[in-house]
Amino acid sequence: MNILITGGTSGIGRQLAMDYAEAGHNVIVCGRTEAALHELQERYPKQIAGQQLDVTDAEATLQALRSYIDIDLVILSAGVAEYVDIENFNTALFERVYEVNVFGTVRCIEAVLPNLKRGSKLVIVGSTARLLPFTRAEAYASSKAALHYIARSLQVDLADRGIKVLTVSPGFVKTPMTDKNDFEMPMRVSVEFASKSIRRGIEKNKTDISFPRIFSFFLKFMALLPQRCQVAISKRLA
Repeated sequence: MNILITGGTSGIGRQLAMDYAEAGHNVIVCGRTEAALHELQERYPKQIAGQQLDVTDAEATLQALRSYIDIDLVILSAGVAEYVDIENFNTALFERVYEVNVFGTVRCIEAVLPNLKRGSKLVIVGSTARLLPFTRAEAYASSKAALHYIARSLQVDLADRGIKVLTVSPGFVKTPMTDKNDFEMPMRVSVEFASKSIRRGIEKNKTDISFPRIFSFFLKFMALLPQRCQVAISKRLA
């Protein structure tokens, strides 16, 4: 299987790249860090090809990704997280987060979509944070909510072409990004656990791959409650 992964030099994307390479698949790893790409290529010289890429660079992203024409699986996992300081609320933070999480992902979709064939899978990595109005998460969680809606609409529009669109909704995963968080992260799992859950979900064509199971179950249940209850719960959690 030929696989393309963005955000592949760190966190979940990196672990996915290594696990798929270990299984003998051909993996195109896209990421900003040249040294990390070289390290992966040296470790898996036959399975991994590196593509230095910054998804905020629209022209470079389109040019690079359009050149890959025989891809069975695309996993778009490039993302950033910043949290709002309500006493210093500013648009620039939202712009930075959306530029990577939303527009960066959409650029990648624009680039790869013409070359996807019947049976190909497009996987968009979001977050369970989209489910509730968490404190300080106005930018990050709303960007992931936008991705989830985009994916669900693409699922409808690409059905006739035979392209499957799946989403990934992780809870807290131990990565360099979450290591910077200054708040409690219940049920945080390893990248190895995340990769196994995602790969298993992709194999089973799960529409939304959520994990860890108990954590995501509770969040999805609370998301069904009236809005005033959701706000009350989130205020207590804060």
